Amino acid sequence: MKIHKEGYRVIAVIFLVLALILIAINVLFCAQTLIHYALYVVAAIFYFLVVRFFRVPNRTIDSDENAIFSPADGEIVVIEEVMEPEYLKDNRRQISIFMSPLNVHVNYFPISGLLKYKKYHPGKFLVAWHPKSSTLNERSTMVVEHSSNGKSILFRQIAGFVARRIVPSVELNHQAIQGDEFGMIKFGSRVDVFVPLDAKINVEIGQKVTAKKTIIAYFE
Repeated sequence: MKIHKEGYRVIAVIFLVLALILIAINVLFCAQTLIHYALYVVAAIFYFLVVRFFRVPNRTIDSDENAIFSPADGEIVVIEEVMEPEYLKDNRRQISIFMSPLNVHVNYFPISGLLKYKKYHPGKFLVAWHPKSSTLNERSTMVVEHSSNGKSILFRQIAGFVARRIVPSVELNHQAIQGDEFGMIKFGSRVDVFVPLDAKINVEIGQKVTAKKTIIAYFE
């Protein structure tokens, strides 16, 4: 496991802030008490969680051109047929994955192919499971055209109430490889995946999924 490059600055700033707070407390209140020890424990736990948030697990992927892998760790919260109005403009099966602050927040390409569309949308910060977060929140949409069958998959990173920054790591016309990173969302969020109606869904509501490991659907 390693730390994502986006975490270096945040981790350093948090460490400095916590250190200054604890130093100030010890200067003002020199005598060590149970309150001091409790603050040390709270600070250590908080710092550990911040560092852990930016972890990048060592995972491999068993590539399968007929499979659509989960782009994120988390829980399946939506599986429904919807009209995708932004780019595909047709009916699709939407599969939504909610990522809590404890999940890995790096996102990975669900299929291999050409990145044909990429657009960032500023927006609100509703809780990520809110039905309108997909269209109202800060979000980043990408579309990859499958390298073999020519079918397109749209996936959307959605910032939540806590997450307020989407960090893409690829540009338009990038040659996507299944399982490679395409970005991350900081501190709690959601990813929507729009698959063809004839795709065979391989997950269910409430299921925990793992990026690069869980196959959420298969092409027909």
